[in-house]
Amino acid sequence: MKLATFKDFTTITSTASLLVAQHGGRAKCLQRLVRMGLPVPRTVALSFEAVTGISAGRMPDVARLLSTFGTTPLVSVRPSSEDPDWGGPGAVLNIGMNNARHAAMIDSHGAAAANALYLRFIRTYAVQVAHLDDALFDPAADPSADSVATALRGFEAETEQPFPQNPEVQLAGVLRSMARAWFSTSARLLRQARGAPVEAGLGLVVQEMALGVGPDESGSGVMQFVNPQTGQPKITGRYLSQSQGRDALTDRAGAIYLTRDPRGPSLEQVCPEVFDQLVGYGDLCRQRLRDEMQLEFTIQAGQLSILDAVKVQRSAAASVRIVIALCQDGIISRTDALLRVAPRALSELLHPQVDPTVPGIIVTRAIAASPGAAVGTLVFSSTRAQAMAAHGETCILAKRETTPDDVRGMHAAAGILTERGGMSSHAAVIARGLGVPCVVGASELRIDRRAGTIESASGHIFREGDVITLDGSSGAVLAGAMPMLHPALDESFETFLSWADDVRDIGIRVNADTPEDAQIGHRFAADGIGLCRTEHMFFAEERLTVMREMIFADTPTDRDAALARLLPMQRTDFKRIFRIMAGKPVCIRLFDPPLHEFLPHDREGILELAEALSRPVSDVQRRIDALAEFNPMLGLRGVRLGLTLPEIYDMQARAIFEAALEVSEDGATVVPEIMIPLVSACREVEIVKGRIDAIAAAVQAERGAPVTYRLGVMVETPRAALIAGKLAAHCSFLSFGTNDLTQMTYGLSRDDAGRFMGSYVRQGVFSEDPFHVLDRDGVGELLLIGAQRGRSARPDLALSICGEHGGNSDSIAFCRDAGFDYVSCSPFRVPQARLATAQLALISAHRD
Repeated sequence: MKLATFKDFTTITSTASLLVAQHGGRAKCLQRLVRMGLPVPRTVALSFEAVTGISAGRMPDVARLLSTFGTTPLVSVRPSSEDPDWGGPGAVLNIGMNNARHAAMIDSHGAAAANALYLRFIRTYAVQVAHLDDALFDPAADPSADSVATALRGFEAETEQPFPQNPEVQLAGVLRSMARAWFSTSARLLRQARGAPVEAGLGLVVQEMALGVGPDESGSGVMQFVNPQTGQPKITGRYLSQSQGRDALTDRAGAIYLTRDPRGPSLEQVCPEVFDQLVGYGDLCRQRLRDEMQLEFTIQAGQLSILDAVKVQRSAAASVRIVIALCQDGIISRTDALLRVAPRALSELLHPQVDPTVPGIIVTRAIAASPGAAVGTLVFSSTRAQAMAAHGETCILAKRETTPDDVRGMHAAAGILTERGGMSSHAAVIARGLGVPCVVGASELRIDRRAGTIESASGHIFREGDVITLDGSSGAVLAGAMPMLHPALDESFETFLSWADDVRDIGIRVNADTPEDAQIGHRFAADGIGLCRTEHMFFAEERLTVMREMIFADTPTDRDAALARLLPMQRTDFKRIFRIMAGKPVCIRLFDPPLHEFLPHDREGILELAEALSRPVSDVQRRIDALAEFNPMLGLRGVRLGLTLPEIYDMQARAIFEAALEVSEDGATVVPEIMIPLVSACREVEIVKGRIDAIAAAVQAERGAPVTYRLGVMVETPRAALIAGKLAAHCSFLSFGTNDLTQMTYGLSRDDAGRFMGSYVRQGVFSEDPFHVLDRDGVGELLLIGAQRGRSARPDLALSICGEHGGNSDSIAFCRDAGFDYVSCSPFRVPQARLATAQLALISAHRD
């Protein structure tokens, strides 16, 4: 095929100058198919620059472009973005169909096929190019001459001009529409949510139509050679045959099986030569394109045409299994395998599922848009979702439909429920990208944001604060909290992450507040616990009562008595955690939150507490009022509480040491790490360290066994980062709590920032929400200062971060470059972090 390259477009040949970064992935893939000798129809590629020009009104020479396809062109236009996952405008087929071509095709292909082709083009052109309401064109209308005439009249009535008959005018309209669709605000926001840069370009490919209609065996279909859900080898797809049963263009009864099947005819039977060709082409694509590909094809009178080859859309489980198989077959290397799976894709494998053996009350079933299941408190605004996440509470965000302004709330929510939408809706797309369970299109529900209610079809009312269960795998919404099953991770998953562990060069620990969290982290092969928030152990009902007794104690003796009851509870939890981690490091943060968080604030709760403590309501209210603060997050909490009520830290230190000794007796050496929160002065560390050393000495004397521990500081205040060199003299590690450090550096409340954060990001004040992505310029600078000053004073000082930033790939890259020893993140982000660190190491080695 002779090369024909013009200024605005390039005919795709084996020698044409085509680049993914200039013409997109589809154009480049078609060229590779041509080079492999596959029967690809004549195709022309328009570059990113040309499409950008079209959107601005600079149309290429359409007449010259169409001349590539002969005197009576019939073509399609498809998008060609740099990454197919970024999407693009829908394909437009049969450009060039007009009254004359329609009449000629009736003679050559029959009236049914000609009418169906023309009707399809009229509808597509009307909706995508002329922007008419698709309800004006009935897709179920019979492909008759009357239907064609009705569609043409409808177009003219709405646009006040006849349907264009000139193929040049048709093609120009399609190119203009697709170009402008790409640069629309909604399309830009959608592809950015899928990871595309702001300046991402679009190419277009114009291809000669291979109709798949005609005499003998004709039809169209897609074939892939792997199960997209499991990744196991299996021929799947579909084929619509014109010659089997009714016309495939107008009736899906023409669908037949691909492989031999006792239930009916198959392509393998009716056209074995073409079937064998497709299987051979599939294997060739796997070898040469180095991936599992789906072939789009047509058969016309027994002749095969390959229209496109795209990567098989696959689940996360299939992605992992496919790259392992490709690697084991020698097609790709381990490095390629590790780099091909996005860390966030692993979230699909990790989320819990609803226990199917436990019956539940199903409120409704809708579209299962993003896998996994979640239990949470019902909220109706993104701001509320962010506030709850800031307090470590799980919630289900319910909206009629989501918009780009909701992305941060969606990120914070454990699950997303919408009344409207489908699989490609904003909520569905974003939720899948985030790995958040999502159910959309719950049209039987009435979600009222203003009233803060959901009304079911049966009339039951759910209010904000109620607990529901969302099953993003089945589409079910259930009342109350259903028991969950942890994800079943297979051998492929373990093998894949073991490859990641072989190359990563930074540790990954887990934030685990309970033995249950620790068990999940252990199953995900975390290197230890980087943050165990001990206060979360006190919220269980039986412990909360004792905790409140301690808060209301009038004398140190009474306080000691309450703490003595809490001691064995803490010790039991620590023993379980130490045993689960089996000798891996466990970093325990001493008590941090203000005491008022353990007290009720509503009238009913106050009455119940007064009854439980046998105190007058007035006394209870007076103590609650006394503990109230104007800004509790900067008030009596953290080490300040530990110095004011030192008995709390004494009890916790004793529980830690006694648990460590008892577990060590079983053979596993336990050296606990104790971390002091919210430090801002060296003297705070000195005082706490002195008391902990005294407790250690006492336990050692009582038990007759040596007590060993490592002391660290949680760097959450800017001052602590600035005096890190002095703090290093008193501790063996610094762990940066980036949640509070971000809050204090910016002077932002995590609870309230959601009210304006979206506006700030849209206006470019912040490039991203600093509570989701680590701020390198401000907070990151404090991390670098703290790390440099700390290690200057103590070269062996261990450094880490333990906020939720620890699971973010960009934050991990920052910490790795800064020489940190490990990052710590929530349990279900550990596998993602393991893969992310491996990818960073591989990319860094490639650069070097």
